[in-house]
Amino acid sequence: MYYNTDIRRFFFIHFLSNKMNLLNEVKDQAIDYLTDNQDIETYGCDLHHEIFNTDYFCIYTSDAKKYLENYGVFQAIEEVTEYEKFNFGEVTTEISDPVKLINMLVYIKGEELLHKSNTLTKDYWDDYIPSEEYNTIIEEIK
Repeated sequence: MYYNTDIRRFFFIHFLSNKMNLLNEVKDQAIDYLTDNQDIETYGCDLHHEIFNTDYFCIYTSDAKKYLENYGVFQAIEEVTEYEKFNFGEVTTEISDPVKLINMLVYIKGEELLHKSNTLTKDYWDDYIPSEEYNTIIEEIK
């Protein structure tokens, strides 16, 4: 009995750890962009697009498969499907393509991450973000 509980606990912790690894990479991508582009004033509602939709997070199928295996393939499919049905009325991402699936998942997680910043969502969503506010946004999403 204890053996089964220990195994379940191990897999649960392992699953959460792998999921957190992807989320930390998403956070790092946002922080890197905000740190490297403090001289550029971006419109608040366009920041997510600039960080997560102008370049690919992952371009190799083998890497995408590893990310998805670590995150949970079915979890990723479910999250992307729910997001797209809610926002677009249909699923547009080719979920059988690991690269497209992981990039859409990162796009979604990036949106969730940036919504943690009150400075972005309440103060500058409909305005340009002054470069001096980038550090505030970084602190809010850490």
